[in-house]
Amino acid sequence: MKTIGNLLWFFIAGLGLAFGYAVAALIMVVFVVTIPFGIASWRMATYVIWPFGRTVVQHPTAGAASTIGNILWFFLAGLWLAIGHVVAGIVLCCTIIGIPFGVVSFKMAGLALSPLGKQVVRRGSPLPSGARQVVTA
Repeated sequence: MKTIGNLLWFFIAGLGLAFGYAVAALIMVVFVVTIPFGIASWRMATYVIWPFGRTVVQHPTAGAASTIGNILWFFLAGLWLAIGHVVAGIVLCCTIIGIPFGVVSFKMAGLALSPLGKQVVRRGSPLPSGARQVVTA
């Protein structure tokens, strides 16, 4: 079932949203100082393109650096990516079939605001020690 969900998501919203993350990653990598943001954006692009069957957990060793990074991320790219998720979620919720995908898009909007300090793992695999679940598609 997750494969069907992932295929539908890919063609309906995933490819477009992942493109936004990929553009943000390329822009962030151009400026050497923001390479960690580019890596986080690329990681989120791979999650957004194929979300079902995977989950996002809070990394147990994330500390103050992740918090400061998330504040910078919010202003550099997070707000715009979150707006993209909200718009996609609203459009998807206009049809009955799209409502579950819209809900997933709304969940990812919160994640788009602060991706640093989080880790994407396969659902069913053991979580890292001390990690807590944040987003499930």
